[in-house]
Amino acid sequence: MHDPVEPDARWQPYEESLVTTIARTVAIAAAVGAVVASRMGWGRWPLATLLALWPSFGGHWVEIVFLNHLRPSLPVARGVQVVARLAVWFVGGVGLGLGVWLTATRSGFPLPNRASWWVAGLAFIGIELVAHLALWIRRRPSFYDGRG
Repeated sequence: MHDPVEPDARWQPYEESLVTTIARTVAIAAAVGAVVASRMGWGRWPLATLLALWPSFGGHWVEIVFLNHLRPSLPVARGVQVVARLAVWFVGGVGLGLGVWLTATRSGFPLPNRASWWVAGLAFIGIELVAHLALWIRRRPSFYDGRG
């Protein structure tokens, strides 16, 4: 059992330089774009990369909103933190999915005809769980250990 900790002492704001954020998220988007382009044609790589920037770069800011603005105002109880974070990921994923859809449809990029709004929310939760698993494996603060 953990001792109760004041939110100010436990939740330090997440800080990272914008250059580091851009480098990491663009690299992720370029890799995802390359995977898509390898299946759909290399001419689609730039647009596929642009679409992948929605969850990579946009997803970073969804996390920042939770970590630096919402989390400190919530009770420190693990269950509350988990439910709130999953809810933020879901709502953020829906918003990011809308951005992907708008960008893709305006650019002529083929998307599935029957994707529902909730699919984007669940997909973003899955993306975040995988990303946090990588952090946890590297022993960095993550969703799984309650430190990140």
